[in-house]
Formats: sequence, structure tokens, C-alpha cells
Amino acid sequence: MLELNKENFEEEVLNAEGLVLVDFWGDSCEPCKELMPDIEALSEKYGDEIKFSKLNTSKARRLAISQRVLGLPTIILYRNGEKIEEVNRDNANKEYIEEAIKKHI
Repeated sequence: MLELNKENFEEEVLNAEGLVLVDFWGDSCEPCKELMPDIEALSEKYGDEIKFSKLNTSKARRLAISQRVLGLPTIILYRNGEKIEEVNRDNANKEYIEEAIKKHI
């Protein structure tokens, strides 16, 4: 999984062609840490069709706010730099995220 930061977010996500999944997480977010192995498993399953990445919002708070990430965990799917799907803390589980992925590949 690609580690995103303030320097590479625009290039790797907003200027990327095709599908990009971004896992927004934080150091103090226990549900985020619990979800990470599931995201990594999905990355192994769908990595040929989607670029999987993650952004630690503890180190990029303004960037997260600019993407309207107001709570964690948040998973956002982008296509050609446009946000097309968002999974937030209310339904952030492996099954729901996989359904969102299948809708767009």
C-alpha cells in the first residue's frame, strides 16, 4: 500500500488516472487500526485494478479537511482525481468497502 503525505497526495490521488482508494486513518484511531488488515487484504485482492493508499491524518490534518474528511475511519474512492464513493465510520467494514470497490471496477 502506498503511504501518502502532503507532498505526494496531489500527484498520487488527484492527478492519478483510474481508481485510487485512500484509507484516511489516525494514530489515535483504534477502529482505523482494526480496519487496516482488512484494507490490506482487499489491496491484495484488487490491487491490479485499484491503487491502494493510506494517509495518516495526524500528520496531514489540513489535507484531510480539504478532502472533507471529518471523522475516522474514512475510506474514499477516487476516479481520475474525482471523489466517487465514501465509506465513513458508520459503515467502515471489510464487506461494505468491498461492495463499494465492486461497484466501480
